[in-house]
Amino acid sequence: MQFPNPIATSLGSVATEQHKVLRNTYMMLAMTMIPTVIGAFIGTSINFSFMAEHPIMGSLLMFGAMMGLLFAVTALRNSVWGIVALLAFTFVAGVFLGPILQAALHLKNGAQLVGMAAGGTGLIFFSLASYATVTKKDFGFMGKFLFIGLIMLVIASLANLFFQVPVMSLVISAIAVLIFSAYILYDVSQIINGGETNYVMATMGLYLDIYNIFVNLLSLLMAFSGEKD
Repeated sequence: MQFPNPIATSLGSVATEQHKVLRNTYMMLAMTMIPTVIGAFIGTSINFSFMAEHPIMGSLLMFGAMMGLLFAVTALRNSVWGIVALLAFTFVAGVFLGPILQAALHLKNGAQLVGMAAGGTGLIFFSLASYATVTKKDFGFMGKFLFIGLIMLVIASLANLFFQVPVMSLVISAIAVLIFSAYILYDVSQIINGGETNYVMATMGLYLDIYNIFVNLLSLLMAFSGEKD
């Protein structure tokens, strides 16, 4: 008589759970694109003149609003209200795309640049997420380095709000694309290897990666390929 191996059974159960989290994360991530697009459409028609006149105050207010919603998502992550908070966050994030989309669409080839940024972001995400999923490599070792890089990036971005150095803005955007691309590998790896078991938080992490890659990639495309009327 052959008895079941408890270790193999346990490992199979863990793998099934991780697959479920990954599947739910991708489904939720696709769903977040709906409020983001709706918010972005609304954002393109909002007058953001206050932010143009007071860029530092406007940026800090946006940052504060995003952080408040992030806190709400984190606090509610284990209930259905966490999903509601996540969708609300992505809607507001879409609205906050308004200023950069307005700037892009004022360019002669603005719509093309937005499409290129969206396509490039999608290519980066699917390539890196597929690689992390197929290889199942553990990129957890990158966590500390990426966190330090993120803190330095935030500090540099805040400093540049005061100094307004165009070249520094381009450098920050380029580094941001690299950091958040690496974060895709890290975040997907965390799901696959059981480091993240809550699909709401997993979705939030990947959403922020995609959002920041798109914004910074669009900024770079506008700077190097934008055609003024």
